[in-house]
Amino acid sequence: MKKGKNTDNSETERKIRPALNPDARENQLISLAVDLAEKQLKEGTASAQVITHYLKLATQKEKIEQQILEKQKALIEAKTESLQSAKRIEELYKNALDAMRNYSGHGGDDEEYEY
Repeated sequence: MKKGKNTDNSETERKIRPALNPDARENQLISLAVDLAEKQLKEGTASAQVITHYLKLATQKEKIEQQILEKQKALIEAKTESLQSAKRIEELYKNALDAMRNYSGHGGDDEEYEY
């Protein structure tokens, strides 16, 4: 009686849960590709392109470029926060000026006049 599918390779294939969205699927595929590259490197069957890719990742230049990208990302986030803060301050000033106008008797158009 057969218990399951027999495979030719000695390694058992691990089951991966289906991804719930495209980003998760992309991450799964990246993980599989990296695992395959690792296996090929260990077995000595990796192509020159795979070897060159991982050698490039190990260079000092690549590390510096990664640091620069991280700093640029942080700078962009800081600029975004600054712009949002400036908008909030502008809104607060506008509200304060409107309140002062109302208190001084020079209110807006929404006032009703009674005669």
